[in-house]
Amino acid sequence: MSSERLTGCRVLVVEDEYFLANDLEKVLKSHGATVVGPIDDLGEALFKAERNGLDVAILDINIRDELAYPIADELNRLRIPFVFYTGYDDKVIPEHFAEVRRWHKPEEPRGLIDHIEQIWKRGSSVG
Repeated sequence: MSSERLTGCRVLVVEDEYFLANDLEKVLKSHGATVVGPIDDLGEALFKAERNGLDVAILDINIRDELAYPIADELNRLRIPFVFYTGYDDKVIPEHFAEVRRWHKPEEPRGLIDHIEQIWKRGSSVG
C-alpha cells in the first residue's frame, strides 16, 4: 500500500547493493518521495549532498569497501538528517554518530519510511 506522505521530500540514497537500492527507491517513490540516486560512489554522493537541496539521506556504511562517514559528517554540517541502513552493528559506528538511527538490512521498509517521514518533518537524524 502506498501513500503520498513523503511528497516534496528529497531523499539521497547511498547504497551499493543493487537490489536493496532498487527496493529502497521503489518504496520511497511509492510514498511520494523524490529519490536522488541510488548512488554507489562516495565522491558522487558527496557532490549530490552538497548541491541537491536534500531533505533526508539513507546511507549504507560501506560503499565499495569505503566507509561513508565523510558523507555523514557533511550531512551533519549541512544539517540534513540521515539514517544508516547497513548490515553492520553499532560497534563500527563512531561515537559522534551514536544518536543516528541505524536500520538493519534488509529492514522491513514500513518502519524505515515512518522514520524518514519523522526526521524529515522535524529536521533531525536523532531518534
